[in-house]
Amino acid sequence: MDITRLDPDDAAGCAEAVALLTATHKVDCPAAVVSTALGYQAHLTHGWDGDPGRVYLARDERGSVIGLLDFFAPNYDNLNLAWIEVEVHPDHRGQGLEDELIRYGEQLALDLDRHSLGIASWDLPDKDELIKRHGFEQKAVEVNRRQDIANLDWTTVQKLYDEAVLAAADYEVLRFVGAVPEELLEGMVAVTASINDAPKDDLDMEDDAISPERIRNYEKAREAHDETMYRVIARHRATGEPAGHTVVTVERERPHIGHQNDTAVSRDHRGHRLGALVKTAMLLWLREAEPALTQIDTWNAESNNHMIGINEQLGYFIVGRGIDYQKTI
Repeated sequence: MDITRLDPDDAAGCAEAVALLTATHKVDCPAAVVSTALGYQAHLTHGWDGDPGRVYLARDERGSVIGLLDFFAPNYDNLNLAWIEVEVHPDHRGQGLEDELIRYGEQLALDLDRHSLGIASWDLPDKDELIKRHGFEQKAVEVNRRQDIANLDWTTVQKLYDEAVLAAADYEVLRFVGAVPEELLEGMVAVTASINDAPKDDLDMEDDAISPERIRNYEKAREAHDETMYRVIARHRATGEPAGHTVVTVERERPHIGHQNDTAVSRDHRGHRLGALVKTAMLLWLREAEPALTQIDTWNAESNNHMIGINEQLGYFIVGRGIDYQKTI
C-alpha cells in the first residue's frame, strides 16, 4: 500500500477521493451528502474558512484508491490540536488499513507538535471498536439532520415567523446574498463568536477565535465551493447592533442541496426568539430565491436541545449520528 498526499490541483485524484467516499457512505450512512469533485478541490484549497487541511490517498498495488485520510491541524486557534477522519473502501476493511491510516495521522500530528488528537466517525459498532482500540475516548455526539423543503409545512413556517416577529419587535430583519457589508462586519464578529456557546460536551477544545479576516476568508471559501450564500441578520433597532444571524449556502452545481452553515444569537440579545426569527425568515426567502432547493442539511451537538427544538419545529429529521473521539498523544 502506498500513502501519498493529494494535491488540490489533481482533478483526477479528487474524483477518485469522491468515488471512494461515495462507496464508504453507501455502506456507513447511505443518505449522507457526499461532495462533488469540484467541491472537494475547494475543500482542499480553501477549507471551511481559509484554513484547509490535507488529504492522503492510500493505493493498492494496482494504483486503485482504497483508503483516505483527512487531516486537519487548525491555525486560527486550538494550536495543540489535530483532527483526522479515516475512510476505507468496504471491500478492503478489516485488513489493517484502517489501523495504518490512524497511525499515519498520529505521526502527522506529532510532526506538527500537536499532542491532542481527535477523530470523527459515523456511529457504528465496528468504527467504535476500531477507534477505541487506538486509545481514543468518546467525547461528543453530533447529529446530521435534514430539512425536507419539498414537503415543508409552509403554514407552520409562516406561523412561527409571525410569532417570532411579535416577540422580536425591537429588531429588524436584514437579508444579504454573499459577503456581509463592510459596515456590519465588526458587529458580526461578536455574533459569529456566539457559536462558542454551543455545547462541546467533553471535548478538550478552546473557543473559536473569530476575526473580521476569518469571516472574509469564510465568505471567500464558500464562493470557491461554488455556493450561493444567503445570510439573514436580526439587528437591534435602537443600537444598530447585529444581534443574531443564520447562514445557508446552496450549491450551484446541485441547486437542490443546501447547507445550514451557522445560526447564532448574541448573549445580550437572547430571549426574544431571534433564532426562530432568522431561521424562518431564511426559509421564506429561499422559497422565492431558490425554487429548485429540496433539502437543507445541518449538524448539531446531540446535547444542543434549544437549537434541536427549533429545527424539529421546522421539520428536520435525523440522517445519521457522528461520534467525536479524542486522546492525548
